[in-house]
Formats: sequence, structure tokens, C-alpha cells
Amino acid sequence: MRTRRGLCYTNVGMYSAQRAVKRRRDVAGEQKCSGKRSKASRETTRGCDLFDALPDDLVLCILCKLSSAAGCPADFINVLITCKRLNGLGLHSLVLSKASSKMFAVRAKNWSESAHRFMKQCADSGNIEACYTLGMIRFYCLQNRGSGASLMAKAAISSHAPALYSLAVIQFNGSGGSKSDKDLRAGVALCMRAAFLGHIDALRELGHCLQDGYGVRQNIAEGRRFLVQANARELAAVLSMPPSAALTSGSWLTWNPLPHHRHMTVSGCPLLSDFGCNVPAPEAHPANRFLTEWSAGRAGVPGHGLRLCSHAGCGRAETRRHEFRRCSVCGAVNYCSRACQALDWKMRHKAGCAPLERWLDEDGDGGDANGDDNGNGNGGVVEDSDGDYDAVVES
Repeated sequence: MRTRRGLCYTNVGMYSAQRAVKRRRDVAGEQKCSGKRSKASRETTRGCDLFDALPDDLVLCILCKLSSAAGCPADFINVLITCKRLNGLGLHSLVLSKASSKMFAVRAKNWSESAHRFMKQCADSGNIEACYTLGMIRFYCLQNRGSGASLMAKAAISSHAPALYSLAVIQFNGSGGSKSDKDLRAGVALCMRAAFLGHIDALRELGHCLQDGYGVRQNIAEGRRFLVQANARELAAVLSMPPSAALTSGSWLTWNPLPHHRHMTVSGCPLLSDFGCNVPAPEAHPANRFLTEWSAGRAGVPGHGLRLCSHAGCGRAETRRHEFRRCSVCGAVNYCSRACQALDWKMRHKAGCAPLERWLDEDGDGGDANGDDNGNGNGGVVEDSDGDYDAVVES
């Protein structure tokens, strides 16, 4: 790599000295030789390429800043196509390792082998966002379970909270294997690590696990504390967002009491989304957006007899039949996790969930819902399609 000290910038120094001398020249002499000197100055400027005089380490530092602040893939691609030198230095491992998650926000319709190679190169450079995004794509879209889980594990080792939570979902569902491959304790352990790092969905998932005694000893009070913490972090994330019409209007702060909260006499807004505050939906990770677009391009059918998670911001698909849990009240929606269930309930499903006396599986087997709505606004018990009864949704 070409590096130079400041004393080696001969062309730049000579050019600066000429400008200083030019300012000290006598006015009469300047007028006399203005034509000749202007021509010589233009020739000197054309012969001195200031960009080529910059050392590689300085250009790399600038490119690292650009890649870490990129808002979309086009921001970085426009730099690469500028010139041959920027193209070569832009693909340096140091630059790729600093790339932001939005730089990997590839649209599913634009997915190609070259995009796959670029993400792989970023992952090999040590970029944990590339490891996680490519791992999710390989695991859920390209059906390469082992390689996808390995890339997500590589990101999780570096304390990447979304990767830790995704691995927890895989352990809870036994994704990529059979029902006997479920490891609830491993899922809870991964959720705890992600929750410690402040991941909101992991906090919500861990709270429901503690409340239900799912993979961990039941502790309702501690589970409730985690749910409150998840909502507090969710609200803090919304308040830290740039001002927008949705936030400045104040409508999202209006408290809409849910049925089982209307008996409360406490005045004021509790400022918790699970308790009726209209908090805007969080922005989905580029990996989840890719999964959603990938499934939409296949008419929403990931495979024969397989279903998608009904939460719009998730995009995960089943890796075997009856892997995801379904709402036991209506039987019309399926969820990969309790966090997706809770989010979809307050954002969409609460308005359309209607109890049914009996509903059928896709294979024609009948099954009673056994969901207890109790008229309190809960989403009911979520029934695992394999026959297990799991979480109760908190509104």
C-alpha cells in the first residue's frame, strides 16, 4: 500500500509556493506578464493531479467513513465506479469491514451471484452485519441451513444482538431439523444474551418465556419486568428518531385504552406500547426486509405446505411443516416467536381476531382452538401446530 509523509508532497508544495509568490508580486509586473503567467499556471495545474498525490492510507480512511455512513448500496457503488483507484481501494478488507447494515439492504428482485459474492467478501473481511444478513438469506431463502447458521453464529460471537436473537428463534423452533431438535434452554440462554445487549424483541421474548415457564423456571414478576423494559426501550427508540409528521403530530402519544385496561382509574398515558400507546412500528432490519420481499416474489408461499410468520416485519418462513405456532382463537395466523406474536397483535391482529368453534389444519385434520380469550383483549393461547400449547399474548 502506498503511503507518504507530508514532506513528499512535492507537487502540492510547489503549487502552494507559487501561489504565495504570486500574491507578493508587484501590480505593474503582474499586468506586464499576465498573459504568459496565466498560461504557465494553467499548464502547471493540469500537470499536477492532486488526487493521485494523496496517500492510500488517507483515501482508505475516507472510504471507511463513507462505507460506515452509507444509507443504501447505491451510495457505495457510486464511489466504486468513480475511478479505477477508488474501485481498488473501496474493496479493501478494512473498508468492507466497516460497512453499515444499510449498505447490505439489497432488494430481493436484484439478488444475483455478484451480490452474493460481494456479501461473502464483506463477511470474510470480518463485517458482522454482512455475516448476519448473508446468514439469514442463506438459511431461510437459499435453503443452505448449515452455512447460514454458521454465519449467524460468527456474528453472534461478536455480540451481534440480532444474530443472537435469530439463533434463539432457531433453537425454540428447531428450525432446519425436526421437532425433537428444539432446545428451549439454549434458546432462553441466547435470548438472555441478546436482551443484555438491549435487543427489544429479545427482551419481549424473554419476558414471555419467564411468564409462561417456557424453557426456564416460571417467574411472572420477573417476566413482567422484562416486558416493561422492552416497552420502555421501544419508546426510547421512537423518541430518538428524527422528527417526522407522525411524531410531531402528537397522535401517537394518545392513549387508546384496551378493554382490560378501561377499568383503571389512573389518569395519564402509561407510554407503553403494549398498554395501548400508538408507538410507530419499528424499522425492519435489511435482512428481514429481504426475507419478506423474497417470499412476496414467490406469491407468499415458501414451499409446499410451509407458512410464513404473520408478523409483517419478520419474513421468516417455516423449514418444515407445522413448525410455527398459530393463534388458537382464530387459527388464521402463524408466528415464529412470542415477540412477533405480541407485535402483530397490537399492530394488526387484535382488530381481526375472531373466535371460532373449530378450524381445520391444512392437511384436513380437525383441531379445537382451546383458546381462552376471556373477553380481556388477549390474543389467546398460541397453539403449536405440532400440538404444544405455548404463550399467552399480552395486549
